Amino acid sequence: MGVPVTVVDPAFPTAAAPPSQAATAFDPSATPAQELERQVTTYVELGVPAVLGLDEAGFRALVAPLSAEGLPPAAASRPDDAVDVLLVVPVPDVNDLAPAMRRGSKVGVSVIDRDEAATYRPLAGLEIPRGPYLLWGIDTGSEFCNERPEDALAAVTSRGRTPLTIDEGVALAIVRPDMLRPNRCFSLMGSRTGTNQRVPAVWISERRAKLGWCWDRNPHTWLGAASAAGRRAA
Repeated sequence: MGVPVTVVDPAFPTAAAPPSQAATAFDPSATPAQELERQVTTYVELGVPAVLGLDEAGFRALVAPLSAEGLPPAAASRPDDAVDVLLVVPVPDVNDLAPAMRRGSKVGVSVIDRDEAATYRPLAGLEIPRGPYLLWGIDTGSEFCNERPEDALAAVTSRGRTPLTIDEGVALAIVRPDMLRPNRCFSLMGSRTGTNQRVPAVWISERRAKLGWCWDRNPHTWLGAASAAGRRAA
């Protein structure tokens, strides 16, 4: 599925040590504000501000207007599939963020080449904020393992939920790597490229996170379908 291409940008600190566990470990007892700050710190420690041409202060200023207060908790089909809030930081080329999808000391990779990555667009009808924004009420969608993405999309939209885009799925793998689990990975049905049936997805291969694609009408026992309740801009 896709041409094997390990995406490594020389400007991205792929050789850097993983973020400190004390600073970036998810705490289920944290308040929404504390969780948002943890996610910001994770992005900073993984070098994401540099991808945007920013230093830490500039990055923190960019996301400062966002607030997670008042967002309802996630209502996932399985409690351990739920993520209440996610900070999404769009970049011109999502492949530039692939190395930040760390699993321990292993950097993430992409098997989507850069020319193709540039063609992925949100599905018609999805309103995606231009700058950094929050995604809330996320469900990684393990209930859809072994179902075709096109069927999962119909089920998700019938519930009034929104499918995750390629940018949102990569963001989830960056700030909540614990949600990318063996045999419980997720497709990102909110993005498509051209008129073909390629659906981006994030899964685990060789113990590292991998961004790639699968066919819209092909089920996989290890691949669910991620969705969310909504998006909030600043």
